[in-house]
Amino acid sequence: MIFLDAAATTPVRREVLDAMWPYLTGEFGNPSSHHSLGESAARALADARASAAAVLGCRPGEVTFTSGGTEADNLAVKGVALARQAADPKLNRVVISAVEHPAVEESARYLERFHGFTVDVVPVDSTAQVTPEALAEVLRPETALVSVMYANNEVGTIQPIARLAAVARERGIAFHTDAVQAAGWLPLDTKSLGVDAMSISGHKLGAPKGCGLLYVRSRVRLEPVIHGGGQERGRRSGTENVAGAVGLATALALAQARQRDQQARVAALRDTFISTVLSTVPGAILTGHPADRLPSVASFCFPGTSGESVLLELERQGVVCSSGSACAAGSDAPSPVLTALGIPAEVAQTAVRFSFDTSVTNEDLESAARAVTTAVASVRTLGTG
Repeated sequence: MIFLDAAATTPVRREVLDAMWPYLTGEFGNPSSHHSLGESAARALADARASAAAVLGCRPGEVTFTSGGTEADNLAVKGVALARQAADPKLNRVVISAVEHPAVEESARYLERFHGFTVDVVPVDSTAQVTPEALAEVLRPETALVSVMYANNEVGTIQPIARLAAVARERGIAFHTDAVQAAGWLPLDTKSLGVDAMSISGHKLGAPKGCGLLYVRSRVRLEPVIHGGGQERGRRSGTENVAGAVGLATALALAQARQRDQQARVAALRDTFISTVLSTVPGAILTGHPADRLPSVASFCFPGTSGESVLLELERQGVVCSSGSACAAGSDAPSPVLTALGIPAEVAQTAVRFSFDTSVTNEDLESAARAVTTAVASVRTLGTG
């Protein structure tokens, strides 16, 4: 099997498992307990927090561990917006991009339904990018928060986050970015990016599912969305997943160490794969930005097919990929991300996404490109599009 669905999840790295193992076995203490087992767990949690903070270029106290990217997005969007509204009731607008992950969009819509917020959606261009000018046009004096993802999970487009954050900062507006797909591939230094909050998920970069974090700049107020024992400095109650935090911190450190070399290598393989598919599959359309895209994502539409039929044929040939976001699996509706790019609904339904981890090889992608050519031809011949 050639696994090309790393944007959905990645295998857990052996180094991560080794780092987690003590806290899944003998070192099982609750970090809030005041005895030796609890204190050992608390030290491990503090070390993981410091390690993650080093990658993010922030203070350890600005890192809140969560159950994953979805919770981190919810905490950022709801927590920052509600805290700012509480401080100034006039702040009742939230800005999101037209291509956000559902965790961000649905959090914003929750604020709209239950807390009187207005959600302003900033459009993207045909490559899925938000321009600083487009963002500036939708900002209002009442805007409490802007949330724009760092890199898109479906088409791989990278946003100019530092420039967008600067637009918000000039107006005194908090800025959050969902960096779930960017982590492991792009720089995460929060000071250079100029963001006030950033979400990360562990299972996209070699840690287990069920662990993530949210960076929040120290002077940004945050209303918790999970209440209870006041863990994580009151920002996220619940007994901490110590092993998960250790695993996430380990995966982040490993990803940063290999980032430069792996980014260039995988990007070169991606470009060759894209060129091969475009030259051998008649009518194939590359989606997303042609240059400002993750090294790990190549996404296409194949007009005249059904994306799901192409996926089934590819899996029959030993290539595993997806039709888009794993969070929308089972839906036959066209992707809102693709339609936001101006792609007609009937074409959007032919989408296929190939996403790689750092283990991908040239041989993998050569085989996959051949499989794509035959799969699309087969589907078109059978008329299942």
